[in-house]
Amino acid sequence: MIEIKKAILSDLSIIQNISKQSFTETFAAINTPENMAKYLEESFNTSQLTSEINNPDSPFYIAFWEKQPVGYLKLNFGNAQTEAIKDNAFEIQRIYVLQDFHGKKIGQLLLDKAIQIAQQEAVDYIWLGVWEENLRAIQFYNKNGFVTFDKHIFVLGNEEQTDLLMKLKITNKTASL
Repeated sequence: MIEIKKAILSDLSIIQNISKQSFTETFAAINTPENMAKYLEESFNTSQLTSEINNPDSPFYIAFWEKQPVGYLKLNFGNAQTEAIKDNAFEIQRIYVLQDFHGKKIGQLLLDKAIQIAQQEAVDYIWLGVWEENLRAIQFYNKNGFVTFDKHIFVLGNEEQTDLLMKLKITNKTASL
């Protein structure tokens, strides 16, 4: 059974562990060890994650598989968004799922949670950035109705990479959850 709950500061170590493990599983084979180490330290250190969790405009939701934390969703509203999107929208900054739990619909349930929140907040769309070489993620978002609308640069260590910016229009007709 999968349960999704809103994270609080006491969940910091869970978020930190999932972040480091998921990011490493997904990207270590195609990036240098130096760039990976630098990114993991800068992005997922205790101070950085504490700041993110404490930001009321950046809620986290943890997915539990039989009470074991296996993934999470991070949203950004308003000025917490990584791009200056002034529309009636919010960002999905991260959907991270541990590799051993891929294919178990956890990513889908986390995305469904974001869509449910988007409907509650009555936003026009949700958006995200995904590395242009992360074909599995791009396919997942395309399958869920996301379309590419722009690009931006994502810095991993000392390397600039291109992220596709994708968005999903939210309507009242979106599948009821």
